[in-house]
Amino acid sequence: MMYMSICFISFLFLFMFSIFLVILGFYFILNDLIYFIEWDIISLNSSSIVMTFLFDWMSLIFMGFVFFISSLVILYSDDYMHGDLNINRFIFLVLMFVMSMMFLIISPNMISILLGWDGLGLVSYCLVIYYQNVKSYNAGMLTALSNRIGDVSLLMAIAWMLNFGSWNYIFYLDFFKGSFEMEIISFLVVLAAMTKSAQIPFSSWLPAAMAAPTPVSALVHSSTLVTAGVFLLIRFMPVFMDWLNIILLLISGLTMFMAGLGANFEYDLKKIIALSTLSQLGLMMSILSMGFSLLAFFHLLTHALFKALLFMCAGMVIHVMKDSQDIRYMGNLSFQLPLTSSCLCISNFALCGMPFLAGFYSKDLILEMVSLSYINIFGFFLFFFSTGLTVCYSFRLFYYTLCGDFNLVSMFCMYEDSLNMLKGMLTLLFMAIMGGSFLSWIIFPTPLMICLPFYLKSLALSVSFLGGWFGYEVSKINMNSYLMSMKFYFSSVFMGSMWFMPYISTYGVSKLPLYIGYNSYKVFDSGWSELFGGQGMYFSFMYMSKINQWWQYNNLKFFLMFFVMWLLIIMFMLNM
Repeated sequence: MMYMSICFISFLFLFMFSIFLVILGFYFILNDLIYFIEWDIISLNSSSIVMTFLFDWMSLIFMGFVFFISSLVILYSDDYMHGDLNINRFIFLVLMFVMSMMFLIISPNMISILLGWDGLGLVSYCLVIYYQNVKSYNAGMLTALSNRIGDVSLLMAIAWMLNFGSWNYIFYLDFFKGSFEMEIISFLVVLAAMTKSAQIPFSSWLPAAMAAPTPVSALVHSSTLVTAGVFLLIRFMPVFMDWLNIILLLISGLTMFMAGLGANFEYDLKKIIALSTLSQLGLMMSILSMGFSLLAFFHLLTHALFKALLFMCAGMVIHVMKDSQDIRYMGNLSFQLPLTSSCLCISNFALCGMPFLAGFYSKDLILEMVSLSYINIFGFFLFFFSTGLTVCYSFRLFYYTLCGDFNLVSMFCMYEDSLNMLKGMLTLLFMAIMGGSFLSWIIFPTPLMICLPFYLKSLALSVSFLGGWFGYEVSKINMNSYLMSMKFYFSSVFMGSMWFMPYISTYGVSKLPLYIGYNSYKVFDSGWSELFGGQGMYFSFMYMSKINQWWQYNNLKFFLMFFVMWLLIIMFMLNM
C-alpha cells in the first residue's frame, strides 16, 4: 500500500538522520566545536540574501532528539491512523512540522527563526483541526490566535533589531547587554516564548490542542511546538535583565503550580498528560529564569523522551478503548494490556522523578539547585509543592486506569495487536530508562557535588512520597452525591478549570467587543441611522405621496380653487 511506504520511508530517513545528529552532537560537545555557516542564496547588485546556520552541540543534540521522536511517532501513526483515507496528508503535515522546528533550532537569525516559528503555528493549526468537527475548529482557532500574539511580538523584536544593523542576534548578545534596545527585544522574546510555551495567561490553548490526533500530541508536547519557546529563551539567556528574570520566575512558577493543581481535578486522559506538560514547561522556564540554562535544556531533553512515551501509551489505551478518553471508564487495564501498562508505569515514574529513570537526573538536580540558590519562600514553595502535585496526579492516573475494578468499557476484551505502535513504544521505553543517565554523563562530564543539609537533601523525596500517598487516597474516592468537590463546588471548578483561564481566553476576550457591536448595531444601524436614513426617507416620501393622492382623489371644488388661485397668481405676475 502507498501510505505504508510513505510511513516506512519517513521513519527510516528520520531515524538514521537522528542517530547521525546525536553522535555528531556528542562529538561537538566533547571537542568543544561550534560551526557557523553562511550560505549566500542570491546576490543582486549590492544586495544579497544570506541564510545562516549555527551548528553547536545544543542544536545538534536537540535536532537529533526531535528527529528520533518524530520517526517513532510516524511509525506509531502507521497503525494508529490505519484506515484513514488522508494519511498521506497527515504524514506530510508531520514532516512539515518537523522541518519548521529544524529552521527554528539551527537559526541564529531572527528572520529564519520567524520562518520556523510561523511554520510551527500554521502547521499546528492544520493538525489540531485534522478531525474536522466543531470542537477541533474551536481548539484550532484558540491555538492559532494565542500563538499569533507571540508572532507579533517576534515581528516587533525584528523591527527593533534594525537598530543593530543585522538580524543575526547571536552577534549582539554580549555586546549590547544592558542597553535599552536589548531590554525591549528580550522582553518581546520572553512574551513570544510565553505564548508558544503556554505560560500564564496564554495557558488555555495547550489542553484545547488535545483535539489533534494522539501521535501529533506525542510530538507537539514532547519535543516540538511547546519547547520552541524554551529553546529560544535558552539562546537569549545572556541578555536578560534581573527584573525580566523575576517576572519570568513568578509567571512560570505559578503556571507549574496551576497546571499541577488542575491535573488532579481532570478526568480526560489526554488532558491530564497535557497539563503535566504545562507543569514541566513551567519547571523548565523557572529554572531558566534563575540562570541555569543548561539544566533547563537537560530537562527539556529528558522530558521529551518520557512524555512522548506517555502519550503513545495513552494513544494505545484510547485506541483499544474504542476512542474513550475518560479515566472513570477505565480500570484494571494492567490485566488486559500488560505491555502498555508497563510502559505507562515507567513513563509515569520518570515524570515523577523516580531514582535512576530519565526524569530523576534532571528533576532532582533542578530541585537541589533551587535549594542551593538565593530564592524566597514563595518560589521555594511553588517548586516543591508542584513536585508533590506531579506525583499526586500521576498516582491518581495510575490507580484509575491500571488498578481498581473493571469499569464500563474496560470489561470488554482488549488486546495489543498493533506491532508498529509497540515497536515505537518499546524503543522510547529504553530511552526513558537509559536516556537521563547517558545525557548527564555527556552534558556534565564532571560530577556535580551539591552539599545540602539532610532535611533539604531529602525534601524532594519526602514531597514525592507525600504526593504519591495523597494521589492514592484521592483515587479511592467514590463517585456519588456525597463527593467532597460538590460541597466546595466553586473552588473545585476554579482549580479544575485552570483558574478560569479557558473562559477568560474565549468568552472574556470576545464578550465585550460582541456586546459593543450588538449595542452599536441596535442604536445606530437599527436605530437613529434607520430613522434618518433609508427607513426615515421611505416613510417621509410615503407620507407626502399619500397627501398628494388625497388631493388628487378629492372632488371638483379643490381643482376649481387651485385653478382660480393659479389664475390670480399669473395675473398678479403679469401686472408686475
